[in-house]
Amino acid sequence: MTSDTEKPVLSARGLKKSYGQVVALDGVNFELYPGEILAVIGDNGAGKSTLIKILAGALRPDEGHLFVGDEEVYFHSPIDARRYGIETVYQDLALASELNIAENLFLGREMRRSGILGSVLRILDKSRMQQNATDFMRDLKIGIQSMDQKVRTLSGGQRQGVAVARSAAFATKVVIMDEPTAALGVKESAMVVDLIHQVRERGLPVVLISHSMPQVFELADRIHIQRLGRRVAVVRPAECSMSDAVAILTGAKSGNEEA
Repeated sequence: MTSDTEKPVLSARGLKKSYGQVVALDGVNFELYPGEILAVIGDNGAGKSTLIKILAGALRPDEGHLFVGDEEVYFHSPIDARRYGIETVYQDLALASELNIAENLFLGREMRRSGILGSVLRILDKSRMQQNATDFMRDLKIGIQSMDQKVRTLSGGQRQGVAVARSAAFATKVVIMDEPTAALGVKESAMVVDLIHQVRERGLPVVLISHSMPQVFELADRIHIQRLGRRVAVVRPAECSMSDAVAILTGAKSGNEEA
């Protein structure tokens, strides 16, 4: 839960983004507080995907300000966001199916052997990556026996587990999850929901994008509601019914930030 005295870990003011004549974001504000799960919901065309891509460094806003803590930041790529401790689990997972679990966890951040073997010959320290991968998966309670298993052999829920573990292992500030249970069955969705709790228990706040209202109301501390490129409300599940949230989302009911 958040309080009025806490400062946001990640925030934005007046974000605007257009694609030609199409306005995707029209002055959006955003706040993510320490230790919370914040759900971002909105109908198609609401601008939530554009917002998330800006927070993750994949897009640059036309106008507005982005802050990590009290520092204003300017992300030119996802690498910049990662440098500030922000990791994203995309809907397509961005996993390499022919690589094993350990190789996927350290993809782009491979560990090299110490001394001349690593600095000059650039030989990978595979045993250390294997051990660290095992530790990451165990800490998140993901039941996979061997880090040598190729990702293509895993179930959908296990693949999500690998993607979440990769983000949780390297994030120091925020984990963003884009539709983490899309196309998963009931059992695998429950596994991913448990993973989200595990990430929060590690001290990382989570931004959750989801079309599943029951999931949003089960997981979120607060819900950021977008419509037509604007944030129209921020509500707490304990104080707002699911039907009221849907009504705000669709425009059938006014939100608490609408004029």
